[in-house]
Amino acid sequence: MDCEQVKAILTDAIEAEDIIVSQDGTHYKIIVVGDQFDGMSRVVQQQTVYAPLMDKIQDGTLHAITIKAFTSAQWQREKIFNG
Repeated sequence: MDCEQVKAILTDAIEAEDIIVSQDGTHYKIIVVGDQFDGMSRVVQQQTVYAPLMDKIQDGTLHAITIKAFTSAQWQREKIFNG
């Protein structure tokens, strides 16, 4: 599964300002930016992003995934401090 396919699944399921998916072999790094994450714990944020991908995780299509979820304000700070 390529990055655009993962992004399409997430875009259909999550209302987000931005979704960035990168891949290194079998490892995917997913960044989702949206104000719906405001006030959510990190666990709930990750569950929100994992949920639409669960079928692909269970059937082995997706294996190793790192998820980072940010509000718009958090994402702006992240870009300033971490490039």
